[in-house]
Amino acid sequence: MTRRIVNGVQMPSWPMRGFKGLVLLVFCAAVIIPFVAVISTSIAPNKQVTDSGGLVLLPRSVDLGAYQSLFAGGVVTQALFVSIFVTVIGTLLSLTASCLLAYSLARPGFTAGRPILLVVLFSMLFSPGIIPTYLVVKGAGLLDSIWALIVPTMVSAFNVIVLRAFFANLPGEITESARIDGAGELKTFAYIVLPLSKAVLSVIGLFYAVGYWNAFFSALLYLNDSKLWPLQLVLRTYVINDTQLGSAELGTEQLPPQSSIQMAILVVSIVPILLVYPFLQRHFAKGVLTGAVKG
Repeated sequence: MTRRIVNGVQMPSWPMRGFKGLVLLVFCAAVIIPFVAVISTSIAPNKQVTDSGGLVLLPRSVDLGAYQSLFAGGVVTQALFVSIFVTVIGTLLSLTASCLLAYSLARPGFTAGRPILLVVLFSMLFSPGIIPTYLVVKGAGLLDSIWALIVPTMVSAFNVIVLRAFFANLPGEITESARIDGAGELKTFAYIVLPLSKAVLSVIGLFYAVGYWNAFFSALLYLNDSKLWPLQLVLRTYVINDTQLGSAELGTEQLPPQSSIQMAILVVSIVPILLVYPFLQRHFAKGVLTGAVKG
């Protein structure tokens, strides 16, 4: 069989291209079908969920009883507000602290830059462990505080390294011209450097936001008050421990199947990130590679 040559490159044969397409289709189905099953089970009628053993791929009709049950009790609503607060405030604080530290390390005249950089690299290579971290959080008085979900993980060494490499690769003439015009370091950073760093800031901000949104282990360690639990810890409680919503929370209404409630919580926990990601995805290649390859 003669193979086509396009721009000096020999194209694969039709059987090989068909095989590659089939493999790609299988992998896409392996990713999409479970996600569709989660959404379908959360909106399927109670009888269909029960008859199918707890997993529905194609619902016969739409029933939002599982979502009504979630938000009627107030547990998920409270956890959702906690997760939103932790994600928004934590991301802003993390971006601020990481950018200030990275910009300081990127300045050539900063005399303590190399020792501090070595400390940052050391923290990235060697983890302190659960018990020492718990003792530090306890000593700081952050137990049973929502700030225990933000402060211990506020600065990521990897993100600081990426930001430092990006700031170091910015043209020095720009900052020099700002300094000649009388701008100080903070003014140069706020009005010159940050507007040129939108791509990398979007990527690092998404990294922090996804980390805060998906975190549950910190809440499991540091929070005893269930009113401060984030959404992911509530999700773990319902899914892992197979906890059922109490009738006291929902009155005398008939409870939906447990699998419908679990899938509904999964959808609620996934949708916010899915809504934000498409707006920042285009910055990934430019933001990460610019800060990593040249550094």
